[in-house]
Amino acid sequence: MPTPDVMIIGAGPAGLACAAAMKTAGLNAAVLEKAGTVGPVWRRHYDRLHLHTDRDHSGLPGMAMPLDYPTYPSRVQVVEYLEAYARRFDIRPHFDTDVLRVARDGERWRVETNAGEFLTPAVVVATGIATAAHRPSWPGMETFGGSIIHSSEYRNAAAFAGRRVLVVGFGNSGGEIALDLAEAGFDVALAVRSPVQIIPRDLLGLPILTWVLFYRHLPARLVDTINAPVLRLALGNFEKLGLRRASKGPRQMVEEDGHVPLIDIGTLAKIRDGSIVIRGGIDRITAGGVVFADGTEEKFDAVILATGFRPDLRGLVPGEDGLFDQNGMPRATGKPTAAPGLYFCGQITVPTGQLREIGIEAERIAVSAKTFLRK
Repeated sequence: MPTPDVMIIGAGPAGLACAAAMKTAGLNAAVLEKAGTVGPVWRRHYDRLHLHTDRDHSGLPGMAMPLDYPTYPSRVQVVEYLEAYARRFDIRPHFDTDVLRVARDGERWRVETNAGEFLTPAVVVATGIATAAHRPSWPGMETFGGSIIHSSEYRNAAAFAGRRVLVVGFGNSGGEIALDLAEAGFDVALAVRSPVQIIPRDLLGLPILTWVLFYRHLPARLVDTINAPVLRLALGNFEKLGLRRASKGPRQMVEEDGHVPLIDIGTLAKIRDGSIVIRGGIDRITAGGVVFADGTEEKFDAVILATGFRPDLRGLVPGEDGLFDQNGMPRATGKPTAAPGLYFCGQITVPTGQLREIGIEAERIAVSAKTFLRK
């Protein structure tokens, strides 16, 4: 491989956006991807998944999503878009190349992979936030007679026919998987340990992201105060359903805690009609079911852990003080870091849409990398 100006790790939306932005800036970029295709994470998501952000705000730099896509494109359509994007910008990742370590080597960076070592002046880590599934543990898990899987392993409801299922977690994956099971007519409960926030996917006929962008320059607390009455009117009082409302509003939750509120696409209606039963936090697992924090014991045949992801990048880029927070996530994404020539793209949760933010960050990184390489 000829020495590129920039080496990009990951061929998902962030990696592809960065590669296209680098090309537009006149830089030569190489993309390394451990899987065998572009957009591998999107290919693994559950079947019914659609973007939670609208098509018009979800295109990557230089190529809008097709106008014949629905307002909220499906998982399959997102994969098709990423494939078309790679063709449009002639991005040819080096597939089946697993990056093991990135380390300084003088004024350059040494990228160690299963296919050998490469030197480059600049590196962009674009591995995404939906890696490293978080699997909490409870006493007794090893005795459970049913199946326990992470939401990243869930595909559709068919595999759970005739089984009573507990979905753990009230994020978007948990809410949508529970909805998928309920719509199939299966017996499903949702374990919700913490207070929550919920927003509709559309508000007053407009995608919710349109409203988020309209208020993006205002402080989070003020935005949440302004929106609270409208959201209550749109969603009703979900506290009557056994859910506790978080003290922080939706925008504050995202900005301060990195927690995305549930974007409701029908889950609340299924909770209201009893198709999805709300339960509290889990105390322990038994051979035949679950004991909840309130002492209630129920039988379940399967447990789905919609408990998110916790990627820790300290092992990928070791020995760089100040780059990461206490959880191993980069302190700076979409801009120069404390390590010259090293960038991160799309590695944080934002309220204004992940794909939109990826596009903004990719273009900003390309400008910064070009300036850096000219020094």
